[in-house]
Amino acid sequence: MRVLLRRARLRGRHHHLRPASTSDTTALRGHPPLTPERIRGRHFTIRRRGLDPAEIAVFLDRVADELSVARTALTAVREENQRIKDALRSWQSAQAPTAREMARW
Repeated sequence: MRVLLRRARLRGRHHHLRPASTSDTTALRGHPPLTPERIRGRHFTIRRRGLDPAEIAVFLDRVADELSVARTALTAVREENQRIKDALRSWQSAQAPTAREMARW
């Protein structure tokens, strides 16, 4: 019985880590996707014995910069992928036998 309860607890604990939908992995549980601007503009509640706001700001700037670089690289890769696909389709069309050539076979 303990094993069943432990397994159920563990399954419930990791459930929130899955994306809301398989088609959009950037938005988790209805939250809009993170952008560098949203990261830089994020503010946290300061509490007694809380975290250093300056340290948080430096970290968020670093995360935003890395996200911006990653998004730029992803865009470049997607564009290159599209160019390669287009070139392959063009090459395949040029190499495909024409109707006359097929009739001779």
